[in-house]
Amino acid sequence: MTRRTGRSTSSSAPRSVDVARLAGVSQKTVSRVFNDEQYVSTDVRRRVLEAAEQLGYRRNNAARALASGRTRSIGVVTLGTALYGPATLLMGVERVVRDTGYALRVVNTMEGDPAGIAGAVNSLLDQGVDGIVVSEPIDEGDGEDAALRVEVPVLVIGAPPPVSAPMMLAAGGGADLMARAATEHLLDLGHTTVHHLAGPQRWYAARDRLEGWRATLTAHGRDVPPVVEGDWSAGSGYRAGRELAEARDVTAVFAANDDMAIGLIRALAEAGRRVPEDVSVVGFDDIPVAAYVTPPLTTVRQPFDTVAQEGLKRLVHAIENPDAAPLPSSAPPIDLIIRTSTAPPPSRKPPARVRRTASRSQGGTSSPPLSDGGPSTHR
Repeated sequence: MTRRTGRSTSSSAPRSVDVARLAGVSQKTVSRVFNDEQYVSTDVRRRVLEAAEQLGYRRNNAARALASGRTRSIGVVTLGTALYGPATLLMGVERVVRDTGYALRVVNTMEGDPAGIAGAVNSLLDQGVDGIVVSEPIDEGDGEDAALRVEVPVLVIGAPPPVSAPMMLAAGGGADLMARAATEHLLDLGHTTVHHLAGPQRWYAARDRLEGWRATLTAHGRDVPPVVEGDWSAGSGYRAGRELAEARDVTAVFAANDDMAIGLIRALAEAGRRVPEDVSVVGFDDIPVAAYVTPPLTTVRQPFDTVAQEGLKRLVHAIENPDAAPLPSSAPPIDLIIRTSTAPPPSRKPPARVRRTASRSQGGTSSPPLSDGGPSTHR
């Protein structure tokens, strides 16, 4: 039994000339429609697209690339990891690239890989990409990648440029400013200083957050406590929390990511140190579960989608307008989400009876509805 469809029954794939014949237009007009050129009427465009759909025609991107010198593809170099920050940023880049009409080529690097960024970039260049996004958060420390030169525009997210190119663009900075906002929030509550649970220092993001924390304490004339270093995991936060819980002068901790903050809070609770009554904790990232832990976590929300959208817009502009000046960049927003893991230090809190009266006067806002995952304030 033969099933009929509206598509061509020819054994060969339909060509643009077939579309032109069915639509009653020239082959040049078909080309103009698929290249989104001007001076094509709405009616003609509709007829061409309907004819292409009926025949099952797909434009030959390889031939188009030969004619234009571009493959309409963008390559991404990223660390192969399931950690929230890099994975979420990659998803944001994928969404934006898809919306621009470009194809995406992704090459993952692995920590300790001797080929590193250079090997990943060369792999993408072999595929003929028109531009490259480098979202590589780790400093391998060998310096070899810096000598690599490419001839396509490069967008680097949250790290120093690992290559040289005719057009170098940067996005995703400002982690130090976000760390400053987190630290200043704790100082504004009345804490005399703030301890820091840092991420692994091979990561550029961990260094930026540490420097923002240190610079804020120094600017306010506060003591800078010794840094405790974790590995981004909740387990490392838990181990750090057991260490910090022994120091009775610790009243505030800024953790370099939310997972470590959550592990830290668990360790403090087991040691009898209440959060936020005895110790205030601020995280970083605003992972989805941050609003639903006990207590809901005060944290800094990373603008992954904003960084991806602005960065890719600038990269596509550089690809399509090689002789034009780059589009201007803007500073990423600082979004401090204040929940209930932070409060004034014990020495600054009013007596319990006064706190209860204040709570009643505010309509009992200390017990938030479950629908929003806890109270939050955006600053």
